[in-house]
Amino acid sequence: MTITIAANSVPKPPDDIIAGFRGAPTSVISDNLARLPGAVGLKPYHRGGALVGTAFTVRTRPGDNLAIHRALELVGPGDVIVVDGGGDETRALVGEIMKNIAQWRKAEGYVIDGAIRDVAAFAADDFPCYARAVIHRGPYKNGPGEINVPVTIGGSVISPGDIVVGDEDGVVSFPAAGAAALLEAVRVQVAREEETLKAIREGRYQGAYGKS
Repeated sequence: MTITIAANSVPKPPDDIIAGFRGAPTSVISDNLARLPGAVGLKPYHRGGALVGTAFTVRTRPGDNLAIHRALELVGPGDVIVVDGGGDETRALVGEIMKNIAQWRKAEGYVIDGAIRDVAAFAADDFPCYARAVIHRGPYKNGPGEINVPVTIGGSVISPGDIVVGDEDGVVSFPAAGAAALLEAVRVQVAREEETLKAIREGRYQGAYGKS
């Protein structure tokens, strides 16, 4: 069946913006997005390390990964492979081989609203992978599917080229257009929270955190 490709690549934000978000906690990013965006129900399966990049999106029929295979022919450095699998947990969409292909293509990682398998390979590697579940049952490869169209991941709408950030707390995404202002707000909050933690350690905290 047909795989529709809306675009072969996605626009990348300036390198300094991506670099700035590499150490930014998803919790603080979420706070500065009115605590609204963010995928629900996904968890990290890799050994460790943060995920930062731009969304290269895939929508596939639940339990079918033909569109992901096609996307792996197109992705490159800076791309996060974001897969809308409809939240299906009955068949794995990605496993060890597809992890290695994505790494070879120098993609940044996977975000999958669906299941994976070969979980031990992900757990032994720092290549980021966020997914909904693990199951041994493999996928069909019949299609249909779409590449680089807006998708829904755990209730969060992600468009091609959106910036995607993941850490131990989960995954959040946002349009690149407002990223510079968001990054500045994140830095201000991180500095404020670090000062609060310092005040607690030094015994001079007076409850200001609950009022902010």
